[in-house]
Amino acid sequence: MNFRNILVPLGLVILVVMGFRSYGWPGVAAIGGAVLMWALLHFTRLMNVLRKASDRPIGHVGSAVMLNAKLQAGVSLMHVVAMTRSLGALQSPENEQPEVYRWTDGSHSHVTCEFRNGKLVKWALERPVAPAEPQGGDQGPAAP
Repeated sequence: MNFRNILVPLGLVILVVMGFRSYGWPGVAAIGGAVLMWALLHFTRLMNVLRKASDRPIGHVGSAVMLNAKLQAGVSLMHVVAMTRSLGALQSPENEQPEVYRWTDGSHSHVTCEFRNGKLVKWALERPVAPAEPQGGDQGPAAP
C-alpha cells in the first residue's frame, strides 16, 4: 500500500487545523496559500519538462550510455523525462504495471527502463553488435 496517498492529505489537514488553532481564519488562509503555491510550483515544473520534451522525437536521447550512467533506482518518470528531454517510447501495454519505456540514441544503442508506480525500478543498456572485421583477406600492398 502506498502510504503517501494517506499521509499527504492527513498532513495537510493537520496543518490547516494547526493554522486555525494558532491564528484563526488568517492562519487557514496562510496555510492554504502556501499549499497552493507549492502545487503551482510543481505544476509549473511539470509543464516546463513536458514543453521541452515536446520539441524532440519520442524515445530519442542524445547518448544512451550517458543516460545509463545517470540513472538511479527510485527516481520518478518525470525526472527521467527531464534528463532526456524526450518522452520515452512505451514498450508495455498501456495502463499496466510495470511500465516499460525505451530511449534510443543515434548509434542505435538504447536504454530500456522499467517503472512501477511511477518510480524507476530497473534499467538496461543495449548496444548494437559491431560487424566482425574480415580475417586475413585484403591487407593492402605487400612490402618489397
